[in-house]
Amino acid sequence: MSVAERWLRFAKEDLRMAELARDEGLHAQACFHAQQVAEKMLKGHLQGRGRRPPRTHSIVDLSRLATKEALPKDLGRRLAALDAFYLTTRYPDAVPSDEARPGASESGDAIKLAREVLDWGKDRL
Repeated sequence: MSVAERWLRFAKEDLRMAELARDEGLHAQACFHAQQVAEKMLKGHLQGRGRRPPRTHSIVDLSRLATKEALPKDLGRRLAALDAFYLTTRYPDAVPSDEARPGASESGDAIKLAREVLDWGKDRL
């Protein structure tokens, strides 16, 4: 199994985790794992193109690199929304209040984006 295929496997596991978390009402965790799907899929795409992915969690940065090669610009722009979930779902002091935490709508949208980038990427590995 190539390194790029391993990234894909991990991304698929994160999508499953996001779905399980959403189904249990753990929307912040669902959003975090959706962000991880995009991060790992974009890193796998870069790895599959012979590029060492940078050590970053920024979907914006990874999308810029992937867009230079194949990622549709529209998808890259929409994926940028997932960046908001990296810190705010990991650290209690990164979100102003419990009311500001992601809910069902945000987790549904995040999982939809995660599926989209996964579908895009798995066809290119």
